[in-house]
Amino acid sequence: MKKIVVLGSTNTDMVITGSKIPVPGETVSGGTFMMNPGGKGANQAVAVARLSARRRSCVFIAKVGNDLFGRDCAARMRKDGIDARLVVDAREPSGTALILVDRHGQNCISVALGANGTLSPADVEPFAGDIRSAAALLMQLETPVETVLWAAKTAHDAGVPVILNPAPARRLPPALLRLVDWITPNETEAGLLTGVQVVDAASARRATAALMRKGVRHVLVTMGARGCWCGDSDCLFPCRKVKAVDAVAAGDTFNGAFAVALAEGLPCDEAVEFAQKAAAISVTRPGAQSSVPFRREVV
Repeated sequence: MKKIVVLGSTNTDMVITGSKIPVPGETVSGGTFMMNPGGKGANQAVAVARLSARRRSCVFIAKVGNDLFGRDCAARMRKDGIDARLVVDAREPSGTALILVDRHGQNCISVALGANGTLSPADVEPFAGDIRSAAALLMQLETPVETVLWAAKTAHDAGVPVILNPAPARRLPPALLRLVDWITPNETEAGLLTGVQVVDAASARRATAALMRKGVRHVLVTMGARGCWCGDSDCLFPCRKVKAVDAVAAGDTFNGAFAVALAEGLPCDEAVEFAQKAAAISVTRPGAQSSVPFRREVV
């Protein structure tokens, strides 16, 4: 059976949950501290592994430092049954993220890329066979865009579907967008990529059309509490109502779940519903990878 390949970042998340997120110059005391594994790529790899119908369904390509955090990442990937292809950077430390979460579950994040920022096409080239034989390639933007572009072209030339979660938000080269089968921006990311301010179904439809004019084949726009716009279905799927504790990794859970559903042959509307259910479970729990549900909780 073919595996889903996730190429992306791995971080250690240092999280403080408090009553509010401080504004510049403000100190907010009384919070609680946790240190959790994270990184958009690693989070999505864990989601793929836990939500797939079978074990060892994910290959994760990333770069880590020669340090405790890098070794911990390798151990965690093994625990989740992920085939980790980890390149070790002798100079840069493993990535870290500082996360502040308020009492409503909203968050702000500051990331030090570390070794993630040095992941090059030359680093990934030894794993080109994994990409060419994959069920799908899932990527984000916490690694250099030239590496994302190289991997996308490798997958595209082999007929492997390319799924891009364009986060964190940034402008992208037209050559990359033309290689993307599925793109999954949130409202902010869709606005940056298209110039359309996404606030409702109508504006999400306009953003979808703009992305397709740039060469993207299929578009999902995740819209938080408003739900998810699916261009293929021309429909806004409402958000599942839950009591949110922590929204960290909700988007990563959604993307991993969506990739699994597509690889298993579900049509777009059913894949969106599967991904929304998984993401809804994740926001009821604290942490990044610790909040990702298992398949038995979703199906």
